[in-house]
Amino acid sequence: MSVATFAAALDLAAPLLAGVLGVAGAGKLFGRGMARLAHRTALARLLRGGGRAARALRTLGALELLLCAALSALPPSVATGGAAAVLGAGFLGYLGYARAAAPGASCGCTARDDGPPGARAFARAAVVAAGGVAVALARHPWWVTALRHPAATGCCALVAVAGLVALGADRRWRMPWRRLRLRLTGHPLAGTPAGVPVAATVELLEHSLAWQSTSPLVRSALLDHWDEGGWRILQYAGVHARGGAARPVVVLFALDAQASRDAVREPAVRVSVLDADTGEPLRS
Repeated sequence: MSVATFAAALDLAAPLLAGVLGVAGAGKLFGRGMARLAHRTALARLLRGGGRAARALRTLGALELLLCAALSALPPSVATGGAAAVLGAGFLGYLGYARAAAPGASCGCTARDDGPPGARAFARAAVVAAGGVAVALARHPWWVTALRHPAATGCCALVAVAGLVALGADRRWRMPWRRLRLRLTGHPLAGTPAGVPVAATVELLEHSLAWQSTSPLVRSALLDHWDEGGWRILQYAGVHARGGAARPVVVLFALDAQASRDAVREPAVRVSVLDADTGEPLRS
């Protein structure tokens, strides 16, 4: 890579980094499922409450959008580049904390991150930090470089888009490639027993004594579900009334992930009721 190409790449880092922050910030600030997701993040444990975690994620999303606007509209500077680099370093530190303190929790980095932080999450944070350093070292506004070097701009854009798609939390784009791989190599679970459908777990729950005693709190259909440690967690929204005051709650049921009505008549069910705003348990 020549010196001129390297300098052009530094100049073009700003809009590419703005795209990363813009997508992540919009997901945190406007994502419909962010309030629900916040209760399952490591940030909820760090801040001692899902409500606090949701507000922190919304605030972070607004900051990411502001930084996105600055990177898009202003000439490169040490201030904007340094802010992005510090943000990326902060992401890396938080992800390290999440892996150590709550290995099964979501990081909440984007509105689609509902699993524990993996290599892609760390790579995205590293890209933000490196992009901030590149912006701080850039010499010309990106729009000037784009006009002077259209070929280099196009190449950088293609490489950046491919990298962002590969590191993205949205898994829909991977489905065609996975289908092709399964056709060529066969399904890895071929010949093994199929898992119990979620509908069968819900049916088992709704015929249990635990459901009969707790259902007066429930005010929604099944909102979310996930498997963890051999248990299948079912999430509902509800209302808890005490002393004439009602508060919104999150109702969680945990059942054996392999149990169904064909095999178990009265399942073991764990029930947890959490305050929807603070994430504090009301009863379990």
